[in-house]
Amino acid sequence: MYAKTLMMLGLSAALAGCVSFGAKTPDTLLSLRTTNAPAAGATASGTAETALAVLEPTADARLAVTRVPVQIDDANVAYLKKTMWVERPSRLFQRLLAETIRAKGGQLVIENDAGANGPKLSGRLLDMGYDVRTGSVVVRFDAVKQAGGKIETRRFESVVPVNEAEAEYVGPALNEAANTVAQAVADWVG
Repeated sequence: MYAKTLMMLGLSAALAGCVSFGAKTPDTLLSLRTTNAPAAGATASGTAETALAVLEPTADARLAVTRVPVQIDDANVAYLKKTMWVERPSRLFQRLLAETIRAKGGQLVIENDAGANGPKLSGRLLDMGYDVRTGSVVVRFDAVKQAGGKIETRRFESVVPVNEAEAEYVGPALNEAANTVAQAVADWVG
């Protein structure tokens, strides 16, 4: 009986290291914050035919997660240690685009296409992470603008040098690069 009890205690102790009751919160959670937001009290109005629908961009699997990618070389990707996005980067970028376009004023902007029959902005988020080869963060977006039966595409990119691949440097640089791209897209959309 004593041996059986010792064995059960040993097994319980061994399993305790394998069982987790929730993911450990990373040291840093990153988000995007617009540097060009509409003023408090700003309004816009329109119809379903004139409202601009800003859709969530598609993204490859390496960007469709909440981890921050680190491009090692052309074929190898790692993720920034102890750092995560608060939600998918494509969703964060969608909100940033919509806010930046709203800040230009004059046009009703919605963040989906439910009931909208007017112009649409969609695209593909190609990069939003750190590149070891250049020592910088890269935000690259292929935009697709649909309006009045016409479709246009354009690639936007911003590269911001970073001192080290650490959250304290990468986070602000990603925010700066994403805002630069969002402003260029807003200017293009008109």
